[in-house]
Amino acid sequence: MIHSGKTMELILKRCTVRSFRPEDAQSHAHHANSWNVARNTCRMPYPYSIEDAKDWITTAINQKPETQFAIAVDGKSVGGIGLRLNGADCSDVVGHVAEVGYWLGEEFWGRGIMTEVVEAVTDWGFHTVGLVRVYAGVFARNPASARVLEKAGYAFEGTQHAAYLKDGEFIDGLLYAKVKLPQPGLRKACQESPDPKS
Repeated sequence: MIHSGKTMELILKRCTVRSFRPEDAQSHAHHANSWNVARNTCRMPYPYSIEDAKDWITTAINQKPETQFAIAVDGKSVGGIGLRLNGADCSDVVGHVAEVGYWLGEEFWGRGIMTEVVEAVTDWGFHTVGLVRVYAGVFARNPASARVLEKAGYAFEGTQHAAYLKDGEFIDGLLYAKVKLPQPGLRKACQESPDPKS
């Protein structure tokens, strides 16, 4: 596993999770342009154009801190995973929490890729970003995504009734989370720094 100030790369058994590159746009758009992918995500448009891919990749590359990554197989971007941080700075009482979101091109489903990716990126979030809690909400109609989270060590926390509204349909959400508390006596560096607003 490698992470530098400019790019991130996690070399896994079945794939690589890495920073997006401008040249990913064509492959990214090809795999994202699927109703079966989009219907179970909150924010992904369908149809998904090359311009959508270029815009998303530009946003991901310029994000500070970088938390949106490509899932690459044989060097090609075939999916994405990201952590949406809850707090803008360490003074926020939920700054130690993030939501994980992910998708994978249909032709790569059923290969164990996403479980491996979710587990690796969650661990990266704990060790590199300093997160303590990572959670995910999945549509109740998407049991495959729930299984990914369970296999990656996430615990089921409950059902959120009518949590989502997509394409005119109210959808129940299944809430999962993984928690890694700091070792006793250790505190995040940002918690030890004086609050500039105090």
